[in-house]
Amino acid sequence: MLYKHLFFDLDHTLWDFEANAKETIGELYDMHKLYERGVADLDLFFERYSYHNERLWGFYTKGLMRQDELRWKRMWMALLDFKIGDENLSRQMSVQFLERLPSRKNLFPYTVEILRYLKDKGYLLHLLTNGFENIQYSKLDSSNLRHYFVEVITSEASNSLKPNKEIFDYALQKTKALKKESIMIGDNLEADIQGAMNAGLDTVFVNHLKIEPGIRPTYMVHHLKELEEIF
Repeated sequence: MLYKHLFFDLDHTLWDFEANAKETIGELYDMHKLYERGVADLDLFFERYSYHNERLWGFYTKGLMRQDELRWKRMWMALLDFKIGDENLSRQMSVQFLERLPSRKNLFPYTVEILRYLKDKGYLLHLLTNGFENIQYSKLDSSNLRHYFVEVITSEASNSLKPNKEIFDYALQKTKALKKESIMIGDNLEADIQGAMNAGLDTVFVNHLKIEPGIRPTYMVHHLKELEEIF
């Protein structure tokens, strides 16, 4: 085998964050009767939440925002888009969102099958994620994925964030893996692919959205089953 250690991203790569987040936002939308407060369209509210979440995550990964700020301000800004300036509601919905989200089980097609295939072939699978530690473990347990991974490396445990080189160095040290026998598999061109490339690792870009990448990963797939052609 060319590789021995396979480092997977979780959200948007294996665990379908969009589907799971939308289900959770839908629960909160009904629970707090946002339709009575001027939020007539759940899809539009989720679109605004997703926009602010992505933008604030960018600030967080660059060290420009604290974790606690990210958690509630993405909800606050989404509500503000509908002229609901209620900080208490924002904080309450943020807590409820993080309580409910990890129990969701939507995975990308072929997730379980590919993890089983790779493990049966003798690869050592690890998770390398920027997600909050307790949340990521809950997601893995709820979706019954945890037993596939030897190590789960989070940004909190490593005190760094993808795409910073330090988190990849920490992951190699934690797993006792050599760069030449390791590869990063993820959906985010900056955090997963460019970050891993900067750390000297080969990469697989999981291009679920079929976008044109501005950088050249070692491999690119559009469906998880295509990983069988690489490994």
